[in-house]
Amino acid sequence: MKKLVALMLLCVSFVAAAVELPMAPPPELAAKAWLLLDVQSGQVLVEKNADQRIEPASLTKLMSAYLDFAAIRAGRLKLTDSVPVSEHAWKAEGSRMFIEPNKPVTVDELLRGMIVQSGNDATIALAEQVGGSEAGFAVMMNQQAQRLGMTNSHFVNATGLPDPQHYTTARDLARLAAAIVRDFPEFYPLYSLKEYRYNNIAQPNRNRLLWSDPSVDGMKTGHTESAGYCLIASGKRDNRRLLSVVLGTAADSVRAMESQRLLNYGFQFYDTVKLYGKNQTVTSLKVWKGSSSTVKAGFTRDIYISLPRGQGKGIKATLTTRQPLLAPLVVGQQVGTVALTLNGKPLGQYSLQALDSVGIANIFGRAWDSLLLWFK
Repeated sequence: MKKLVALMLLCVSFVAAAVELPMAPPPELAAKAWLLLDVQSGQVLVEKNADQRIEPASLTKLMSAYLDFAAIRAGRLKLTDSVPVSEHAWKAEGSRMFIEPNKPVTVDELLRGMIVQSGNDATIALAEQVGGSEAGFAVMMNQQAQRLGMTNSHFVNATGLPDPQHYTTARDLARLAAAIVRDFPEFYPLYSLKEYRYNNIAQPNRNRLLWSDPSVDGMKTGHTESAGYCLIASGKRDNRRLLSVVLGTAADSVRAMESQRLLNYGFQFYDTVKLYGKNQTVTSLKVWKGSSSTVKAGFTRDIYISLPRGQGKGIKATLTTRQPLLAPLVVGQQVGTVALTLNGKPLGQYSLQALDSVGIANIFGRAWDSLLLWFK
């Protein structure tokens, strides 16, 4: 491997030019665990007890919704499909949408009942439709959790009713909530609905921040006696989206207040900066034994970073490339890494990718490069 220090951060120079202010300490919340995530960069800004196993209560319904959205995307469900209501769904404990066995209900209605009203009956009805049974759906939930990298989570039901083997963490929940924002933008607006009426019963969304903060547009509340009051909140200000996870508070009002404090802290004291654009050439690298002698390298997606306001001048980038770089190469293949530090502390590491395909050279080109490599 060959290491090069590259000056590739001119795009954040406006941040460095800002007046430097002292960094306020993160707030201490009246909760068991919390985490603040910058959705665009994927960086965690604030956390406490983020890997401690907790009972997720109705935050579980985020995973249920993810699988339901995926089933619709795959064509296995349609919003207009009528879903049968089993006795198991009808008699569900806890919060309910009040569906009935002999009354037709559509997928669209059930989604709103699950997301807005936090209906356990709606959640089970959808789980049975997608997974054949709630137990079968739980198997799918655990499989999806592994795909998303939720390594400290395990689900045994679709609703979040208490069970010793039903657990997750603040970090895993943040990963799940961000995946919904990223993977299903067409369904995300459901989380901003303040009220839903079904069966002549109107129920409000329990996320108080939807009323008190116009920048907040989701996501989900949860509560049991053992879990306490929990809230995952997501807000967007000036094209920046932050997501807070606050778990185990003492009251509904407390989870809203502490979530607001966490979001305000992130928006006030951090910036989100687009560092590299999708398919932007960061550097060109020498290729051996290829149909081309060089390959353009960059990233196949936009790269954002989060950093404390006014500290952009402390960023340094180290480019590490694979040497020798041998053909063939395909678009998206890793050809190196870019490691970022802020004032000497690691900020993030990103895979540098080939932006072009490079085939194998003819026999004479390969022989010449082999000779050069021998004497290199």
